[in-house]
Amino acid sequence: MTDPHAAPAGSPAPAGAHATPDTVEAVVRAQLAKALGGRRGMVEAAVPTLLFTLTWLVVKDLRLALTVSIAAAVLLLVVRLAQRSSVQFVLNALVGIGIGWLFVHIAASRGGDQDAQALAYFLPGLLYNGVYAVGLAASNLVRWPLVGFMVGSVTGEPTEWRQDRQVVALCSRLTWLLAAPCMLRVVVQLPIWLAGTYGVLDAGAAVAVLGILKIALGWPLQLAALAAMLWVLGRNRTPVEPAAA
Repeated sequence: MTDPHAAPAGSPAPAGAHATPDTVEAVVRAQLAKALGGRRGMVEAAVPTLLFTLTWLVVKDLRLALTVSIAAAVLLLVVRLAQRSSVQFVLNALVGIGIGWLFVHIAASRGGDQDAQALAYFLPGLLYNGVYAVGLAASNLVRWPLVGFMVGSVTGEPTEWRQDRQVVALCSRLTWLLAAPCMLRVVVQLPIWLAGTYGVLDAGAAVAVLGILKIALGWPLQLAALAAMLWVLGRNRTPVEPAAA
């Protein structure tokens, strides 16, 4: 229905107004950018973990690796605070480091050596990826793909998008692409973690392999998945149907 108070088609938007995406693809692109914090947010989330892994691989000193990663996150946090911009993604990195440190502390309290403690540091990431992958896959299997709620958050009706099969199909494909990196990390890294933990593989070697894989299967894999999502989003233009007033 046409709004009698709406500006004529083609007229400029009022000053300060925000354009509303008119396609599902535009909505998802905008929401993905917001969720990831753009290039800066992605870097801030990745740098502390990357520095931890590189420091461990080079010097084999767990305490130093943790110190370097925490120092990097704190520095990024200070810059954000000085600029009075969002600290969400830096805090996410700090929380991840804190959880890793907790697992390291638990392993140490149980008498684990430095290699066992380093293996413990990788466990939260495996658990996170496993839970995330299962959640995304389950949402697709029950025909409620989580990406669909990005559309609902813009249209004003959280579940209205499910009435359009084309939108559901698009959101399902995007949800699988979002889940793929998490699934691959678990499939590749979990057997190595288990082998190192239970003595099938030398613990030091397992930690080194996990460190390399954490870098290789981290943001490069995530960026590849996002590129695939953007390719899918660029193929179609599915109109957004806003909720009725």
